[in-house]
Amino acid sequence: MKKLTYTTALAALLTVAGLSVPVMAGSEDIVVEGAWSRASIGTSRPGAAYMTLRNTGDETVTLTGLATPLAMRPEVHETTTNAEGVSSMAPVGDITIAPGESVALAPGGLHAMLMKLQEPMKKGETFPLTMTFSDGGQVTVEVPILGIAARGPEG
Repeated sequence: MKKLTYTTALAALLTVAGLSVPVMAGSEDIVVEGAWSRASIGTSRPGAAYMTLRNTGDETVTLTGLATPLAMRPEVHETTTNAEGVSSMAPVGDITIAPGESVALAPGGLHAMLMKLQEPMKKGETFPLTMTFSDGGQVTVEVPILGIAARGPEG
């Protein structure tokens, strides 16, 4: 338990400093990497958060929920584009991550949709995002808020 606490604290410190470090989650088989988000235009539109979830264990792990004080309704959504080029977005529910596999939450695909923002997402700030996994484990990651035009965790 001390190792997880130290790792989580170190990850939060380095993330605030603009660096990236993996964070162990749940049963310590999920590694969360490269968390980031974009600044919002006020609170009238939803925000989003992105990251990669990597399962380093021998068992399937499922992301079952999200929570943050920044948004009243955080959910995992997916953006899809049909043959005519029309994009749409919908909630996907749980995300299953097979052993040895990764799932990317990235612009244009799966992402953490942050609906009903409680305050604007301002560049240079961070917010906590708590992920709950099927094994009952939780981890809170400090997500840095980058500029409104950011395209990845580097800015």
